[in-house]
Amino acid sequence: MKLQRMNRRALALGALAVSGALALTACGSDDTGGNTPGGSSNAAAPSNVKCDDAKGQLLADGSSAQKNAIDAWVKQFAAACQGVQINYKGGGSGAGVTAFTQGRVAFAGSDSALKPDEVEASKKVCSGGQGIDLPMVGGPIAVGYNVNGVDNLVLDASTLAKIFNNEITNWNDPAIKKLNPNAKLPDLKIQAFHRSDDSGTTDNFTKYLIATAKKDWPYDGGKTWQAKGGQSASGSSGLAQQVKQTNGAISYFELSYAKDGMKTVDLDTGAAQPVKATIENATKAISEAKVVGTGKDLALELNYGTKAEGAYPMVLVTYEIVCDKGNKSDTLPATKAFLRYIASEDGQKVLAENDYAPIPADIISQVRTTIEGLS
Repeated sequence: MKLQRMNRRALALGALAVSGALALTACGSDDTGGNTPGGSSNAAAPSNVKCDDAKGQLLADGSSAQKNAIDAWVKQFAAACQGVQINYKGGGSGAGVTAFTQGRVAFAGSDSALKPDEVEASKKVCSGGQGIDLPMVGGPIAVGYNVNGVDNLVLDASTLAKIFNNEITNWNDPAIKKLNPNAKLPDLKIQAFHRSDDSGTTDNFTKYLIATAKKDWPYDGGKTWQAKGGQSASGSSGLAQQVKQTNGAISYFELSYAKDGMKTVDLDTGAAQPVKATIENATKAISEAKVVGTGKDLALELNYGTKAEGAYPMVLVTYEIVCDKGNKSDTLPATKAFLRYIASEDGQKVLAENDYAPIPADIISQVRTTIEGLS
């Protein structure tokens, strides 16, 4: 028995050492999306990954919405470029941008493009350059809910705004009944959860409400939650966990966190039929995006108000934020190699396998060109 215990301990320590060297270290608020991302991503790495002179450790932080995608990418990349260790702390978009402008990370992930003051701050760490936005991950913001006995739920922008603004507080409210005449809605208090940390998902969720239900959502938007009332949790995984364990709960997070049988809201957008939160439906909405960034910046403008049939408009795009010039010489090779891979055809295919939407072809081609010019 003692020998068996020693063998088991040795195997456990060996596995820990390998995962520490190769896998993504998930620190901070979002440690899991409720599943093992990547599916078949444990297979051999794509043969066309170019490691070049990449080596050492890359520190990154930011968007929790893209964390499951980063996990899957790192499994593939680390198998090909074993001299690189990538540590992505999914502490939220606000934390990522702050870490980037303070020079503490090689790149950041954010579900919102850099604001003018953030670009200005980035110039202090990007010698001779500035931070730029590279759209890399797309996907729907799902509205997950937990109401016993209600397996299908339709909501529109106005009703969502009133729920999260603490104006609709019970699940059998007439506004919800009108949208769901066949549902058995209980006399149950609504438990609406929002992000406690600065979040690009919050920014995009509220941009949707501002664009489609401004009368019922009288706020300016941004990464910080502004409405009063409700309850809060940190990170997308924190919100998803609250929905899973709380009868009457509702919240918003990237689709990859709506796992283990969680039910999600269908949106009444004004189209002929309510639209489900799926990758295909999000892709239809993201395809309407336009590049509005200047120079090498590829910030996008999304059409949150689309009423196209089958288009799910509550979407976000996550940007990888990096210096166009003035990247640190010790991390530049690894940064370019990793970004090159995730923007490649193989890298973008990984997204669809993990409940994310690939970036439209015309936009991702611009991203690839920009990556090659990073210095």
